[in-house]
Amino acid sequence: MKILIQSAKIIDPNSSAHQKTRNILIENGRIADVSTKTSEADRIIQAEGMLLSPGWFDLGTQSGEPGFEQKEDLESLAQAAMAGGFTELAVLPNTQPVVQTKDDVNYFLRGNAGRLVQMHVLAAVTRNTRGEDFTEMMDLHHAGAIGFTDGLKTIWNTDIFLKTLQYLQAFNGLLVDHPEDIWLNLYGQMNESPVSARLGLKGMPALAEEIALSRNLKLLGYAGGRLHISRISTARAVSLLRTARKKLAVTCDVAAYQPLLDDSLLESFDTNYKVNPPLRQKRDNDALIRGLQDGTIDVICSGHVPQDEESKMVEFDHAEAGIISLQTTGSNLSELSSVIPWDVLIEKIAINPRKVLGLQQPVIEEGEKANLTLFDPGAEWTLDETTNKSKSKNSPWWGKKVKGKTIAVFNNGRYRIFE
Repeated sequence: MKILIQSAKIIDPNSSAHQKTRNILIENGRIADVSTKTSEADRIIQAEGMLLSPGWFDLGTQSGEPGFEQKEDLESLAQAAMAGGFTELAVLPNTQPVVQTKDDVNYFLRGNAGRLVQMHVLAAVTRNTRGEDFTEMMDLHHAGAIGFTDGLKTIWNTDIFLKTLQYLQAFNGLLVDHPEDIWLNLYGQMNESPVSARLGLKGMPALAEEIALSRNLKLLGYAGGRLHISRISTARAVSLLRTARKKLAVTCDVAAYQPLLDDSLLESFDTNYKVNPPLRQKRDNDALIRGLQDGTIDVICSGHVPQDEESKMVEFDHAEAGIISLQTTGSNLSELSSVIPWDVLIEKIAINPRKVLGLQQPVIEEGEKANLTLFDPGAEWTLDETTNKSKSKNSPWWGKKVKGKTIAVFNNGRYRIFE
């Protein structure tokens, strides 16, 4: 099977064709030609105005399966990822059972040979992600885990956090943490601000993120090792990381929607805007954008957390946090592209996630395996019953027209073209 992508702009800093408009011929899962010539093909994709990059990689996707298949199973997760432009996912351990044994890791990895979307595993640091006792991280590493985290939960136990940093150095392992002081955020529903006071909702102060982050950075400076901070949300967090990066081996990410949405949206009491970390204020959003612009924030992730209707169609204080966002991350990037160049955005969603995790980079060059995302930043579409690939519907963009659409993905000798 020969597929010709015609007149796409290539965004790949590792490619000799970076920032150039080229025709790309894909044959039997490999890039056969990158040039200005037109080749014969079984399928031709007219890609004027579109961006072709290495396949997007999501650093921290929540799966429902195993345990919560009514929210998301591995098949729906892969379908949503493809539709969103992702060819690889790093899956969080917050399933039932928690990903904490070699068999749990293998549960996700065993299907990779037949998948377009490759699953990678971030295994739990503590048993059942309770922060009380260690998992067998060395065994999990040998089983194929690419990093260690308690995922949606913070590693609140300072002694465990410190010893994990020390232990992982034996094999240059990566610790990933979502910084949150759980006591300050206890019973919190949204960002602590004049809006939360007006709505009468218990606030989650920016201080809860910043205290935990400060602790993490101090422990990293003391113990050494490699640390990735997940889903930052406040202006002060950006400032702390900007300073820390000058001396420490620390990286960080932000959910694609976080710089675009603020806590005023919760005045509608729409539970689809309830997330953790919570939507902050406009000044925090501006700081996140500056962090993306100057390189303080390495990675953009989807922040995908599926929730079924029973978890969202309830009173606000009983609703679970989370947004399905694999399919709308591209539209978030299109919105961010008004202030951040596309080559920077692609670097943060396709190049840097693999760099942080120490994985091989796919490259757009002749002879290389095709691991590609073709994206049209101007195409409009609506997330609804027809287009949604997730088993859940918890999205603030449900039923709304958005701009930016995945046209095709290629990986592992397979492809998917979206009409």
